[in-house]
Amino acid sequence: MSLDDRRTDFPALRERPEGTTPVYLDSACMSLVPQSVIDAMEEYYRDFPGCGGRSLHRFAEEVGRRYEASRTAFARRLGRSDPHSIVFLRNSTEAINLVAQGLAWKPGERVLISDREHNSNLIVWQRLVKERGIRIEILPLSDSGEFDSEALEERLGRGIRLLSLFQTSNLDGQSLPVREITERAHDHGALVLFDGCQAAPHEPLELDRLGVDFYAVSGHKMLGPTGTGILAASPGPLATLRPLVVGGETVEWSTLTDHELRPPPFRFEAGLQNYAGVIGAGAAIAYLARLDPHEMRAREVELNRRFTDAMADEPRVHLLGPTDPARRPSIAAFTLAGVDAHDAALFLDEGYHVMVRSGRHCVHSWYAERGIPGNVRASFYLYNGTADVDALIAGVRELLERVPLSGTSAATTGSSPRRASGPRRAAGSRGAAVRSARPRHRGGRGRAGSAGGSD
Repeated sequence: MSLDDRRTDFPALRERPEGTTPVYLDSACMSLVPQSVIDAMEEYYRDFPGCGGRSLHRFAEEVGRRYEASRTAFARRLGRSDPHSIVFLRNSTEAINLVAQGLAWKPGERVLISDREHNSNLIVWQRLVKERGIRIEILPLSDSGEFDSEALEERLGRGIRLLSLFQTSNLDGQSLPVREITERAHDHGALVLFDGCQAAPHEPLELDRLGVDFYAVSGHKMLGPTGTGILAASPGPLATLRPLVVGGETVEWSTLTDHELRPPPFRFEAGLQNYAGVIGAGAAIAYLARLDPHEMRAREVELNRRFTDAMADEPRVHLLGPTDPARRPSIAAFTLAGVDAHDAALFLDEGYHVMVRSGRHCVHSWYAERGIPGNVRASFYLYNGTADVDALIAGVRELLERVPLSGTSAATTGSSPRRASGPRRAAGSRGAAVRSARPRHRGGRGRAGSAGGSD
């Protein structure tokens, strides 16, 4: 089955009663879910709604078998030879927190992060600066996507205990050289944690071969349900972590005065688990395993290039990140001079049924340093086609036509960086003009409030 035929596997993309079809370009935030995942979750609640690992009846036995099968499926997808290196959590944020707060930090020890990390890989370190006296080192990254190995070496030379970076940026789609970074870090005695949320959905990984110590993933970005996250860790480093939560299912035995923790991963999975979610996430991995990752990547590059080429003649459109779409295949992030990002997203949704993300994409620190209030982000995945991109192009062009450029500041163009004075509300720069510029092809529903949520 080709990717073009896969669209029918996703109920959310069905034609609506009014004859419209959604154009979903927000998979970097949350991917859509195929019917097979929905079926797997429904099957749990309908056929064996038991509690795994506690009772001995047939429901509980079947839950335990399916749950562990999902663990094995993720180990295979992520390139971990030992399924017990996979810890099921709520999301990648919890996975990063488990590493950050589970390590025994000493005052003065350093963590190295980049200058464009998601809040999930920033705020926890800021907290540990205050609570445990650690120090944060910042690795600056170029907008062009070129990686500065000398800058990495210089900072590793300062004595880094843990290096924590994204593999692929949710801001502009650029990817970092995982093997090189891991080898350099290990040469300096540092552990390595990668946020794989934007990479794992698009291709299988080989974490054991690459030597990555910790790897965080969210199931909801790779066709799975919400509330499913994974920490894929090397056995040695995983065993050193202190659990965030303890209680039921985390101990071998307990008395009124003492207890003994179970081995990993079970010591990190306290209480009754999200069985339906984990089983659904396993079904998502099975779906991805049937696809050709090379075909997926080629499709994403094709779609991204189609949009990039179309915007080349639009001087008011400023694309973020590497200029070559092949270096940011799944993400096209851009500002529109004279148009607030949230207003643009609402215009596209109302007039063209095109759903994109707008705002600062949980990388507030990067935008604050540059004085940019936000941007639009279109993200592509296996169920998107050229018609989706053409709708996005048509919507952007009509919006630029209807909202003339006047008094544009650096905040709306993305150029001439300046430091922001503080948080900015949505629909600010040309909001009134956009609201009065009704799309030619209205979607038939009222204007919703501006959105500024998190990935």
